[in-house]
Amino acid sequence: MSTIDQPGHPSVAKVAAALAEAGQQTAADGIRILPAEVRTAAQAAEALGVEVGAIANSLVFRSRTGGTETALLALTSGAHRADTGLLASLAGADEIGKADADFVREHTGQPIGGVAPVGHPKALTTFVDTALGAHEVVWAAAGHPKSVFPTTFARLVELTGGTPADVAGDGQDGRP
Repeated sequence: MSTIDQPGHPSVAKVAAALAEAGQQTAADGIRILPAEVRTAAQAAEALGVEVGAIANSLVFRSRTGGTETALLALTSGAHRADTGLLASLAGADEIGKADADFVREHTGQPIGGVAPVGHPKALTTFVDTALGAHEVVWAAAGHPKSVFPTTFARLVELTGGTPADVAGDGQDGRP
């Protein structure tokens, strides 16, 4: 694993710029490039040597209210999955559905498996899983499936302007 000061991938560069602008990225806590892609929380946890619950999964959903469709970002603990019914209730949406790769890229500028909490073309409605608060350090993707950065639950809420919430509800897997 290496720390990068000048990321070469365009999506990682946007994330690095957003983190720097927010005062998050320093030499000590910057973006790390892993030896291989980590597209799941379990893979990321193994590569970093941390508990899977300390991985902040960035899940993008289609949120529909009336005739309007927007993107919704749920930053969930890798230890469980988001409950789409609960997310719909939290967002005041009629329906929350699965987003395909094109929708995710359109709204985040980043590929599935590497979606960061920041660095998107415009701000997304975001919910940050309160379960992440149980970990002193939380790891999030940084715009590419090989890139991650360390942060905290409180900082994720601050960086994203997100709403802290229990996004797993009763623990049932409601993700499509």
